Amino acid sequence: MRASGKSAAQPQPAEWLAKPERGSPRLLRFMATLSLRLGRRGSRWAIYAIAGYFFLFAPTARRHARRYLTLALGRNPGARDRFRHLLSFATTIHDRVFLINERDDLFDISIEGEALMRSQLDTGRGAFLMGSHLGSFEVVGAVGRRDPNLRVAMAMYERNAAKLNAILAAINPRASPDIIPLGRIDAILTISRRLDEGAVVGVLADRTLGREPLQAVTLLGERAQLPTGPMRMAAIMQRPVFFMAGLYRGKNRYHVVFESLADFSGTTTDTRAAAVGEAIDRYAAVLDRYCRSDPFNWFNFFDFWRPLPEQTDR
Repeated sequence: MRASGKSAAQPQPAEWLAKPERGSPRLLRFMATLSLRLGRRGSRWAIYAIAGYFFLFAPTARRHARRYLTLALGRNPGARDRFRHLLSFATTIHDRVFLINERDDLFDISIEGEALMRSQLDTGRGAFLMGSHLGSFEVVGAVGRRDPNLRVAMAMYERNAAKLNAILAAINPRASPDIIPLGRIDAILTISRRLDEGAVVGVLADRTLGREPLQAVTLLGERAQLPTGPMRMAAIMQRPVFFMAGLYRGKNRYHVVFESLADFSGTTTDTRAAAVGEAIDRYAAVLDRYCRSDPFNWFNFFDFWRPLPEQTDR
């Protein structure tokens, strides 16, 4: 649901951009080698070490996670809830090692909305997949590998693109995903070309840089700000948009979901703004639903609901 809101005249950079990244390629490479050698079960002690570290030594992230859990669970989270949240996060990091190395056989993966996506792919027109920092993107990629005709490109901010490339190089140097860094002068042309080739382009649409146009929405009963850029890009290119998430559901189980958000195929210049606003509202509503049904899958450990100054109704 859309909340009346304003864009800041001179918004500050988003909080997540100011946070230094924990870990290093060397540590990731060591953990990947150890995990692959010991296997998923034999190396799962690592997830307790990761979760324990964040639980004890990351007070700011812990505070923001507690606020999120209070909203998602509808009650004050206990220590067990808060540790379970971090343990889910650590598990998806650990499982990334196996998924990037194409050990999909280790996981029980269910899919919802597969027929919907196959129907779109059969048109050959390409589409956008709007995801979020909810669950595991790598497990969505594992589903994509089941169809040799499916081509997936990820469009992301340059900093995230560089980080992902470093992670992939550390975990599996042979991995060569199609990553399109946003912000470069040829990014839009590259995205358009991939879509024309029938590929799907994934975008994580729940984080803002703090310097772009935003839309106020209601998420878990509180006011939040979502970037309008990803959805506006889909509208300009007149493509369908689907929500995607790879939800971790305990042990080795993941549930991948695809839901239709919008079809901008017939959108005109005059109707574009309204269509984009409605699509972002639907995105927020779907995100809200999965935060409530799978609350321990939210991995935005910063003040997501931070209000922006100088708000005006759009």
